[in-house]
Amino acid sequence: MATGTDEPTLTVDELAARAGVTVRTVRFYSTRGLLPPPVIGPRRVGHYGADHLSRLALIEELQHQGMTLAAIERYLEQLPPDLSAHDLAIHRALVASWAPDTAEDMSWAELEKRAGRVLAEPDVERLAAMGVLVRPQEEGGAYRVDLGLLRLGVELLDVPIAHETILAARTVLLEHTRSAAQELTRLFRDEVWSPYRKREGDPEHVAAMKSLSAHMQPIVVQALVTAFQRSLKEELRSAFTAE
Repeated sequence: MATGTDEPTLTVDELAARAGVTVRTVRFYSTRGLLPPPVIGPRRVGHYGADHLSRLALIEELQHQGMTLAAIERYLEQLPPDLSAHDLAIHRALVASWAPDTAEDMSWAELEKRAGRVLAEPDVERLAAMGVLVRPQEEGGAYRVDLGLLRLGVELLDVPIAHETILAARTVLLEHTRSAAQELTRLFRDEVWSPYRKREGDPEHVAAMKSLSAHMQPIVVQALVTAFQRSLKEELRSAFTAE
């Protein structure tokens, strides 16, 4: 099992269980080059780490968005090769924001298995406060878990920041991403969709709109990730330089 470090310590079975996929899926993605090869340890056993888990989660999310494996390959090739597991998690979270809400009912044991760790009662309280899960209404019932937030919520359990600060940061992100989504929607509606409606009889334009719809979301996600990362680095550099 994982030890909480970034060292590759997961077997292929543990990786598959943590990601909620089959071992066959992991091996298939590896043969397609979508996952980097494992680190070979003693007895020729392959070990996987946090970067494999985050990349696998991103691949699964892109598939849920309807992207083909060929399109996913192109998407991953465009990412910087030195992205950390946290960088990949940011990509995945932004991609998931385009998808419909995905929640799943699971028992405490299943929740711990997907989280990849033992959860104490304060951990569950914190996950519930972050909107990652909803407690069962009756004893022994199922937890309603937001799959898009689970991995990020589990990572935040170990962040040495006050719970109130995390919730405040979540509020800031929700407010500003909602504002960006509204502006982008308005721009798309006024500059793209409205002209399209006036040319509904043009088959070439219809095909162009379908192509744009299929490719717009990953492009916007990539732009948001890049812009946010650069802005955050600049703001942090400026703040600490001032200190």
